[in-house]
Amino acid sequence: MSESENTERVTMPLIGDDAPKFKADTTMGEINFPEDYKGKWVILFSHPADFTPVCTTEFMTFASMQEEFRELNTELIGLSIDSKYAHIAWLRTIKEKIEYKGMKNVEVMFPVIADLKMEVAKMFGMVQPNASDNQAVRAVFIIDPEAKVRAILYYPLSNGRNMDEIKRMIIAMQKSDKENIATPANWMPGDDVIIPPPGSCGAAKERIETEEEGKYCLDWFICFRKES
Repeated sequence: MSESENTERVTMPLIGDDAPKFKADTTMGEINFPEDYKGKWVILFSHPADFTPVCTTEFMTFASMQEEFRELNTELIGLSIDSKYAHIAWLRTIKEKIEYKGMKNVEVMFPVIADLKMEVAKMFGMVQPNASDNQAVRAVFIIDPEAKVRAILYYPLSNGRNMDEIKRMIIAMQKSDKENIATPANWMPGDDVIIPPPGSCGAAKERIETEEEGKYCLDWFICFRKES
């Protein structure tokens, strides 16, 4: 058998799938997902290991933004292949000793899953053997209030995530759901949004010929709505 054939196949939920259900022990007690998060958006993210520098900067940043995410009806759940006691020791070290970019005395108040058996990590394809067979990569799953996977981001072990981008994605998806619009490249809150394209030749012609307040078109298939 070749080395590639011997490698464990990595599977993961895809966008639009139901997020896998699980119960897990965490730094905040046991969680039952998704039952404990009904009606909320969730950011489930993995990190390679406790007491590592990139992960430390990520956790401090996520923790400092926790209330911003909660204002968007969004909860955070972390995970790594470490014990609960390693998590607790690391999070205490962050609070008591680490200062980074003006952040200090940072207390991580969202649950961090202890996943020594890799059960949850493997459900979500967070363990990728060609990167590491005993650490999770930097995966991010954004899950909506119906427990559907809405967005997936994967980063290598060596590079930290952009939490502002994750927040931007939450805002964009919530706006798209509420207003039936799409957002263009590099969209930021307050920027103009895209109106869904017409579904027929007649509708396309009508769209171009009909004036609506706040609407402007670059062509029949790409029309925007002004936001300011």
